Amino acid sequence: MLRSRPPRVVLVGALLAGVLAPLLVGCSGAGPDTDSSEDPTSSETGLGSGASPVVFAFVCDDGERETYTTYSAVWEAERTSCAAERLTGSVPSEQQQAAVDAARGDATLVELASTCAVTGTAPWTSAVADDGSAHLADGLLQYCPGHPETDHLRDALSSYRS
Repeated sequence: MLRSRPPRVVLVGALLAGVLAPLLVGCSGAGPDTDSSEDPTSSETGLGSGASPVVFAFVCDDGERETYTTYSAVWEAERTSCAAERLTGSVPSEQQQAAVDAARGDATLVELASTCAVTGTAPWTSAVADDGSAHLADGLLQYCPGHPETDHLRDALSSYRS
């Protein structure tokens, strides 16, 4: 005999999904990804019927291999070498696309997501020395404004532009 779930269980599940889903998109959770067969600068990035923003996991291997599902977990672990791998989703969110646009071709969405995951390395800790690194910095500042080293990157970009 099949039993239906009590309404409370269904409500709690729906609330949890609504709270956790936004954490998996953008830099406060897991980030977006597109593979090289997709054009991340395409103007067709609106979320249509059945489309969902791309979400990553982060595979980090700087001596010890571990997979994370949120940026904050990677930052807390102070990992310096991570690769973003798509978990789900089919198109960039508006924030994701804005970040790719800001990078002006000097970084893909995958590169932005991978770079957003790490701390203690360039470009987060280095000077902005040329237009390419300035475009990367613009993309990262748009993509992951919650990164713990955002202030340094913003200062480095300001110094380069002044």
